[in-house]
Amino acid sequence: MLEFSGPAWRILFLTQLNAPLAPARAPEGRFHYSGQTALYASLSAEGAGVAIRRYVSAGDPPRVLQRATVTGAKLVDLRGQREASVVWQDIHAKQGTSPTWRFSDRARDAGADGLLYSSRSRPELSHIVLFDPSLSLIRVNTPPTDWTPP
Repeated sequence: MLEFSGPAWRILFLTQLNAPLAPARAPEGRFHYSGQTALYASLSAEGAGVAIRRYVSAGDPPRVLQRATVTGAKLVDLRGQREASVVWQDIHAKQGTSPTWRFSDRARDAGADGLLYSSRSRPELSHIVLFDPSLSLIRVNTPPTDWTPP
């Protein structure tokens, strides 16, 4: 496990600005399933754009790029492990579970605050997931900027 402090970026709908650090709204994601919380972000603004690309549709409401700062998070580093960056949605649709959940289950059991992992489509970019965004590990300290999909 490593201790991580540094910037993290999220792309949010403009309407989410009142809660920029709210956990994922979907009941299931790459590293969480029903009953678990997770806050997903990227270690660069570019990475945030890459991560959200799958979820962007024409006609979506306006979005913003929000920078936050993570301080002292105990993370399991999965960067470079391709099996952690698979297209989990396709596997989940077929099997009802995701193989990526075993990584987060192990990390949660070990007392980690979250994970670092590589972007599936751009492995040189990294993302972060925090399991309990209510902890004082992440704070917003800059105003958001408008974001338009590339």
